[in-house]
Amino acid sequence: LRSTPGGGAPVPSPRDMDGIRRLWQEGLFAERVALLGALRAREPAAARELLAATWAAERAEDRLMFLDSLRSGIGPDDEPFLEQALADRSRNVRATAAELLSALPGSALAERMAVRAGACVAVDRTRDVPAITVEAPHECDAGMERDGVVAKAPAGRGERSWWFGQLVESAPLGSWSRRLGGRTPRKVVALPVADGWQSELHAAWCRAAVRQRDAAWSRALLGEPSAPEAGGPGAVSLAERAKLLGMLNGAERAEWVAGFIEKHGLSEAFQLLGVCAVPWAAPVGRAVVDALNIARDAGSYPWSFSGVMGLAERCLDPSEAGRLDALLAVPDEPENASPGAGGYWSEAFQRLVTTLRLRAAMLAELTPPTP
Repeated sequence: LRSTPGGGAPVPSPRDMDGIRRLWQEGLFAERVALLGALRAREPAAARELLAATWAAERAEDRLMFLDSLRSGIGPDDEPFLEQALADRSRNVRATAAELLSALPGSALAERMAVRAGACVAVDRTRDVPAITVEAPHECDAGMERDGVVAKAPAGRGERSWWFGQLVESAPLGSWSRRLGGRTPRKVVALPVADGWQSELHAAWCRAAVRQRDAAWSRALLGEPSAPEAGGPGAVSLAERAKLLGMLNGAERAEWVAGFIEKHGLSEAFQLLGVCAVPWAAPVGRAVVDALNIARDAGSYPWSFSGVMGLAERCLDPSEAGRLDALLAVPDEPENASPGAGGYWSEAFQRLVTTLRLRAAMLAELTPPTP
């Protein structure tokens, strides 16, 4: 019965140490994971000590799941335990421990990675314009493997670039300013990179910025939303841009996405809209409505934007319904418009407005009256 959904043993209170130890020793796997997660959120050290007490006896797949729970509230006090996990029998456990340690910029592993990555990157000042030069590692030694570098490259990937990317993404981002002449993240990212290494280097910095939750580097790698290239100065894909946006505060994220939509339209913005706080802030809502209006005037069919329409129904602030009233009428179709597109757009906007007004009514009913 306890293994059925919702049938697990309840998590004991933090003061019930006997109950916590009993559930940890005797509980089902799902119950133990829930216990570790709940305890980690309240008392990180106690959760780590609980895990350490039985670590050697746990199965490899269980150790991996338990180790993943340490992501919440990870701090310097977790370093000794994670350093021990670098010698684990399981390769996946070792890799996860290394990833967690690299998210602690002050850890010994992060410093080791900074030395290795720094030895591969330099600024060539002999050129007319200073540029970054890269000399990727020629081998993956035992120390690199112990610190989480996977030696075997995926199919179609060069070994040296594979090792180089792993070193850079695990090095503390703060070390690059010291290594590259005291430059700020924006100035580092703006430096040209010689011999075709730019995409590899910048992609690794993107992964590092997300792993280390570094807003300044995320901002630099995102660049301006009006940048003509789809990937920005550092990101090589919109998926990476979405991850970098997650490192910024809600207001800054909304302003950036709104600027991107104004410049590039909605066809590339779907992934980016997914990281915006709900309901969308005013700049995002205005940008989406304006872009839909432009798409309607261009004469295309609305189902090309059905994904964005669906998001808008759930995520637009209900107060935007009034701005959409002007779009409900069937417009005059230009000569090059798709047949009947104006009527379909009118129906789509009517459906959107109806949903927004329903949401507004629900919110009004659920909001307690002011005393």
